[in-house]
Amino acid sequence: MSIGTEEKVARNIIEAALEEGINYFDTADLYDFGENEAIVGKAIKDIREQVIIATKVGNRWDSEKTGWSWDPSKSYIKEEVKNSLKRLGTDYIDLYQLHGGTIEDPIEETIEAFEELKAEGFIRYYGISSIRPNVIREYVEKSNIVSVMMQYSLLDRRPEEEVLPLLQKHGISVVTRGPLAKGLLSDRLLEKASEKGYLDYTYDELHAILPLLKEKVATSRSFTEVALHYNLTNPAVASVVAGASSPEQIRRNAKAVKSKPFTELEISMIKSLTKASNYQDHR
Repeated sequence: MSIGTEEKVARNIIEAALEEGINYFDTADLYDFGENEAIVGKAIKDIREQVIIATKVGNRWDSEKTGWSWDPSKSYIKEEVKNSLKRLGTDYIDLYQLHGGTIEDPIEETIEAFEELKAEGFIRYYGISSIRPNVIREYVEKSNIVSVMMQYSLLDRRPEEEVLPLLQKHGISVVTRGPLAKGLLSDRLLEKASEKGYLDYTYDELHAILPLLKEKVATSRSFTEVALHYNLTNPAVASVVAGASSPEQIRRNAKAVKSKPFTELEISMIKSLTKASNYQDHR
Protein backbone atom coordinates (compact mmCIF):
# COMPACT_ATOMS: atom_id res chain seq x y z
CA MET A 1 0.00 0.00 0.00
CA SER A 2 2.89 2.35 0.70
CA ILE A 3 5.04 1.90 -2.40
CA GLY A 4 3.34 4.71 -4.35
CA THR A 5 2.45 4.99 -8.03
CA GLU A 6 5.83 5.95 -9.50
CA GLU A 7 6.61 2.66 -11.21
CA LYS A 8 10.40 2.89 -11.11
CA VAL A 9 10.42 3.74 -7.40
CA ALA A 10 7.93 0.99 -6.62
CA ARG A 11 9.85 -1.56 -8.63
CA ASN A 12 13.04 -0.71 -6.71
CA ILE A 13 11.22 -1.36 -3.44
CA ILE A 14 9.86 -4.70 -4.67
CA GLU A 15 13.24 -5.74 -6.03
CA ALA A 16 14.85 -4.91 -2.67
CA ALA A 17 12.25 -7.14 -1.01
CA LEU A 18 13.05 -10.00 -3.38
CA GLU A 19 16.77 -9.60 -2.71
CA GLU A 20 16.06 -9.95 1.01
CA GLY A 21 14.18 -13.22 0.46
CA ILE A 22 10.70 -11.74 0.86
CA ASN A 23 8.22 -13.65 -1.29
CA TYR A 24 4.81 -12.56 0.03
CA PHE A 25 3.29 -9.47 -1.61
CA ASP A 26 0.00 -8.14 -0.29
CA THR A 27 -2.00 -5.69 -2.37
CA ALA A 28 -5.68 -4.80 -2.95
CA ASP A 29 -7.95 -3.62 -5.72
CA LEU A 30 -8.64 -0.55 -3.55
CA TYR A 31 -5.05 0.73 -3.46
CA ASP A 32 -4.52 3.58 -5.93
CA PHE A 33 -7.61 2.51 -7.89
CA GLY A 34 -5.97 -0.79 -8.82
CA GLU A 35 -2.67 0.74 -9.94
CA ASN A 36 -0.92 -0.95 -7.02
CA GLU A 37 -1.95 -4.37 -8.33
CA ALA A 38 -0.67 -3.49 -11.80
CA ILE A 39 2.72 -2.36 -10.46
CA VAL A 40 3.12 -5.49 -8.34
CA GLY A 41 2.12 -7.68 -11.26
CA LYS A 42 4.70 -6.15 -13.61
CA ALA A 43 7.47 -6.32 -11.02
CA ILE A 44 7.09 -10.05 -10.33
CA LYS A 45 6.03 -11.16 -13.81
CA ASP A 46 9.25 -13.06 -14.55
CA ILE A 47 9.28 -14.89 -11.21
CA ARG A 48 5.55 -15.48 -10.80
CA GLU A 49 5.88 -19.07 -9.56
CA GLN A 50 8.39 -18.08 -6.88
CA VAL A 51 6.16 -15.57 -5.08
CA ILE A 52 2.84 -15.46 -3.28
CA ILE A 53 0.44 -12.77 -4.45
CA ALA A 54 -2.31 -11.78 -2.05
CA THR A 55 -4.96 -9.25 -2.97
CA LYS A 56 -8.31 -8.16 -1.61
CA VAL A 57 -11.90 -7.50 -2.68
CA GLY A 58 -15.09 -6.00 -1.28
CA ASN A 59 -14.63 -2.23 -1.53
CA ARG A 60 -16.26 -0.79 -4.65
CA TRP A 61 -15.07 2.62 -5.88
CA ASP A 62 -17.85 5.03 -6.90
CA SER A 63 -17.94 6.29 -10.47
CA GLU A 64 -16.17 9.57 -9.53
CA LYS A 65 -13.52 7.66 -7.53
CA THR A 66 -14.04 9.98 -4.58
CA GLY A 67 -15.10 7.23 -2.21
CA TRP A 68 -16.12 3.61 -1.99
CA SER A 69 -18.93 1.41 -0.73
CA TRP A 70 -18.88 -2.04 0.82
CA ASP A 71 -20.00 -4.89 -1.43
CA PRO A 72 -19.36 -8.48 -0.26
CA SER A 73 -21.91 -9.95 -2.69
CA LYS A 74 -21.14 -13.06 -4.69
CA SER A 75 -21.80 -11.29 -7.99
CA TYR A 76 -19.35 -8.48 -7.22
CA ILE A 77 -16.58 -10.75 -5.95
CA LYS A 78 -16.81 -13.04 -8.98
CA GLU A 79 -16.75 -10.10 -11.37
CA GLU A 80 -14.03 -8.09 -9.60
CA VAL A 81 -11.60 -11.02 -9.45
CA LYS A 82 -11.35 -10.82 -13.24
CA ASN A 83 -10.21 -7.19 -13.02
CA SER A 84 -7.61 -8.03 -10.38
CA LEU A 85 -6.26 -10.91 -12.45
CA LYS A 86 -5.98 -8.64 -15.47
CA ARG A 87 -4.16 -5.90 -13.55
CA LEU A 88 -1.83 -8.41 -11.90
CA GLY A 89 -1.08 -10.05 -15.24
CA THR A 90 -1.63 -13.54 -13.89
CA ASP A 91 -4.17 -16.31 -14.34
CA TYR A 92 -4.47 -17.14 -10.63
CA ILE A 93 -4.27 -15.41 -7.25
CA ASP A 94 -2.53 -17.25 -4.44
CA LEU A 95 -4.54 -15.69 -1.61
CA TYR A 96 -7.77 -13.77 -2.21
CA GLN A 97 -9.01 -11.89 0.84
CA LEU A 98 -12.27 -10.24 1.80
CA HIS A 99 -11.24 -6.65 2.53
CA GLY A 100 -13.29 -6.10 5.68
CA GLY A 101 -16.72 -7.38 6.67
CA THR A 102 -19.45 -7.06 9.26
CA ILE A 103 -21.76 -9.51 10.98
CA GLU A 104 -24.64 -8.16 8.86
CA ASP A 105 -23.01 -9.33 5.60
CA PRO A 106 -24.46 -12.25 3.59
CA ILE A 107 -21.57 -14.40 4.85
CA GLU A 108 -22.72 -17.70 3.33
CA GLU A 109 -23.03 -16.03 -0.08
CA THR A 110 -19.56 -14.51 0.25
CA ILE A 111 -18.08 -17.87 1.18
CA GLU A 112 -19.82 -19.47 -1.79
CA ALA A 113 -18.17 -16.94 -4.11
CA PHE A 114 -14.69 -17.75 -2.80
CA GLU A 115 -15.30 -21.50 -2.90
CA GLU A 116 -16.43 -21.29 -6.53
CA LEU A 117 -13.41 -19.19 -7.50
CA LYS A 118 -11.19 -21.79 -5.86
CA ALA A 119 -12.92 -24.65 -7.68
CA GLU A 120 -12.62 -22.76 -10.97
CA GLY A 121 -8.88 -22.25 -10.48
CA PHE A 122 -8.92 -18.45 -10.29
CA ILE A 123 -7.67 -18.49 -6.71
CA ARG A 124 -5.71 -21.05 -4.71
CA TYR A 125 -6.74 -20.01 -1.20
CA TYR A 126 -8.90 -17.40 0.44
CA GLY A 127 -8.98 -15.49 3.70
CA ILE A 128 -10.39 -12.38 5.33
CA SER A 129 -8.94 -9.07 6.45
CA SER A 130 -10.79 -8.24 9.65
CA ILE A 131 -10.36 -7.31 13.30
CA ARG A 132 -13.97 -8.15 14.23
CA PRO A 133 -14.06 -11.23 16.51
CA ASN A 134 -17.69 -12.07 15.73
CA VAL A 135 -17.04 -11.97 11.98
CA ILE A 136 -13.86 -14.01 12.34
CA ARG A 137 -15.73 -16.68 14.33
CA GLU A 138 -18.35 -16.97 11.59
CA TYR A 139 -15.70 -17.62 8.94
CA VAL A 140 -13.82 -20.05 11.16
CA GLU A 141 -17.01 -22.03 11.64
CA LYS A 142 -18.46 -21.89 8.13
CA SER A 143 -15.60 -21.50 5.64
CA ASN A 144 -12.24 -22.88 4.55
CA ILE A 145 -10.26 -19.68 5.12
CA VAL A 146 -6.52 -20.21 5.53
CA SER A 147 -5.71 -16.77 6.92
CA VAL A 148 -6.94 -13.70 8.73
CA MET A 149 -5.17 -10.38 8.26
CA MET A 150 -5.47 -8.16 11.30
CA GLN A 151 -3.86 -5.23 13.05
CA TYR A 152 -1.53 -6.36 15.81
CA SER A 153 1.34 -4.77 17.69
CA LEU A 154 2.64 -4.45 21.21
CA LEU A 155 0.50 -1.29 21.47
CA ASP A 156 -2.52 -3.14 20.03
CA ARG A 157 -2.70 -6.45 21.83
CA ARG A 158 -6.46 -6.85 21.35
CA PRO A 159 -6.15 -10.04 19.23
CA GLU A 160 -4.23 -11.96 21.88
CA GLU A 161 -6.95 -13.24 24.18
CA GLU A 162 -9.95 -13.61 21.91
CA VAL A 163 -8.74 -14.23 18.39
CA LEU A 164 -5.18 -15.56 18.09
CA PRO A 165 -5.80 -18.70 20.21
CA LEU A 166 -8.95 -19.48 18.22
CA LEU A 167 -7.14 -19.22 14.89
CA GLN A 168 -4.18 -21.25 16.09
CA LYS A 169 -6.52 -23.97 17.33
CA HIS A 170 -8.11 -24.23 13.88
CA GLY A 171 -4.83 -24.07 11.94
CA ILE A 172 -5.65 -20.70 10.40
CA SER A 173 -2.68 -18.37 9.91
CA VAL A 174 -2.57 -14.74 10.93
CA VAL A 175 -1.05 -12.06 8.71
CA THR A 176 -0.44 -9.00 10.83
CA ARG A 177 -0.49 -5.40 9.70
CA GLY A 178 0.42 -2.22 11.58
CA PRO A 179 3.25 -3.79 13.60
CA LEU A 180 4.95 -0.41 14.05
CA ALA A 181 1.76 1.29 15.31
CA LYS A 182 1.89 4.19 12.85
CA GLY A 183 5.59 4.72 13.52
CA LEU A 184 5.31 4.90 17.31
CA LEU A 185 7.30 1.67 17.55
CA SER A 186 10.16 2.95 15.44
CA ASP A 187 13.26 4.69 16.71
CA ARG A 188 11.48 8.00 16.20
CA LEU A 189 9.18 7.12 19.10
CA LEU A 190 7.21 10.15 20.32
CA GLU A 191 7.94 12.15 17.16
CA LYS A 192 5.07 10.14 15.69
CA ALA A 193 2.78 10.53 18.70
CA SER A 194 -0.48 12.42 18.38
CA GLU A 195 -1.98 14.46 21.19
CA LYS A 196 -4.98 12.13 20.81
CA GLY A 197 -2.80 9.19 21.80
CA TYR A 198 -3.10 5.77 20.17
CA LEU A 199 -6.10 3.48 20.64
CA ASP A 200 -6.64 3.34 24.41
CA TYR A 201 -3.27 4.93 25.23
CA THR A 202 -3.30 8.62 26.07
CA TYR A 203 -0.42 10.81 24.95
CA ASP A 204 0.82 10.92 28.54
CA GLU A 205 0.78 7.12 28.74
CA LEU A 206 2.78 6.86 25.51
CA HIS A 207 5.19 9.43 26.90
CA ALA A 208 5.76 7.17 29.88
CA ILE A 209 5.66 3.72 28.25
CA LEU A 210 7.74 4.17 25.09
CA PRO A 211 10.94 5.34 26.86
CA LEU A 212 10.48 2.51 29.38
CA LEU A 213 10.24 -0.04 26.57
CA LYS A 214 13.39 1.39 25.04
CA GLU A 215 15.19 1.24 28.37
CA LYS A 216 14.05 -2.27 29.33
CA VAL A 217 13.85 -4.08 25.97
CA ALA A 218 15.47 -2.07 23.20
CA THR A 219 18.85 -1.39 24.78
CA SER A 220 20.70 -3.49 22.19
CA ARG A 221 17.95 -3.60 19.55
CA SER A 222 16.24 -1.11 17.30
CA PHE A 223 12.59 -0.46 18.09
CA THR A 224 11.74 -1.97 14.70
CA GLU A 225 13.33 -5.23 15.87
CA VAL A 226 11.29 -5.16 19.07
CA ALA A 227 8.05 -4.47 17.22
CA LEU A 228 8.45 -7.09 14.49
CA HIS A 229 9.77 -9.80 16.79
CA TYR A 230 6.88 -9.26 19.18
CA ASN A 231 4.45 -10.14 16.39
CA LEU A 232 6.48 -13.11 15.20
CA THR A 233 6.76 -14.53 18.70
CA ASN A 234 3.07 -15.46 18.68
CA PRO A 235 2.71 -18.96 17.19
CA ALA A 236 -0.47 -18.01 15.31
CA VAL A 237 1.37 -15.40 13.23
CA ALA A 238 2.62 -16.61 9.84
CA SER A 239 3.66 -13.33 8.24
CA VAL A 240 4.07 -9.68 9.15
CA VAL A 241 3.16 -7.01 6.62
CA ALA A 242 5.29 -3.98 7.40
CA GLY A 243 4.75 -1.14 4.98
CA ALA A 244 7.81 0.33 3.31
CA SER A 245 8.16 3.34 1.06
CA SER A 246 11.85 2.85 0.20
CA PRO A 247 14.34 0.04 -0.41
CA GLU A 248 16.18 1.16 2.73
CA GLN A 249 13.09 0.54 4.85
CA ILE A 250 12.71 -2.91 3.33
CA ARG A 251 16.31 -3.76 4.21
CA ARG A 252 15.92 -2.47 7.76
CA ASN A 253 12.77 -4.53 8.26
CA ALA A 254 14.44 -7.64 6.86
CA LYS A 255 17.49 -7.14 9.08
CA ALA A 256 15.21 -6.70 12.08
CA VAL A 257 13.43 -10.05 11.66
CA LYS A 258 16.71 -11.87 11.06
CA SER A 259 18.04 -10.76 14.45
CA LYS A 260 17.86 -12.92 17.57
CA PRO A 261 14.36 -13.77 18.86
CA PHE A 262 13.05 -12.65 22.23
CA THR A 263 13.76 -14.40 25.49
CA GLU A 264 10.82 -15.29 27.75
CA LEU A 265 11.98 -12.54 30.10
CA GLU A 266 11.81 -9.92 27.33
CA ILE A 267 8.30 -11.03 26.34
CA SER A 268 7.18 -10.86 29.96
CA MET A 269 8.68 -7.40 30.30
CA ILE A 270 6.85 -6.13 27.21
CA LYS A 271 3.54 -7.55 28.43
CA SER A 272 4.00 -6.03 31.87
CA LEU A 273 4.56 -2.57 30.38
CA THR A 274 1.74 -2.61 27.80
CA LYS A 275 -2.03 -3.10 27.89
CA ALA A 276 -3.77 -6.40 27.20
CA SER A 277 -6.87 -4.72 25.79
CA ASN A 278 -9.99 -6.33 24.31
CA TYR A 279 -12.14 -5.35 21.33
CA GLN A 280 -14.93 -2.99 22.35
CA ASP A 281 -16.27 -1.24 19.25
CA HIS A 282 -15.27 -3.67 16.52
CA ARG A 283 -17.46 -6.70 16.98
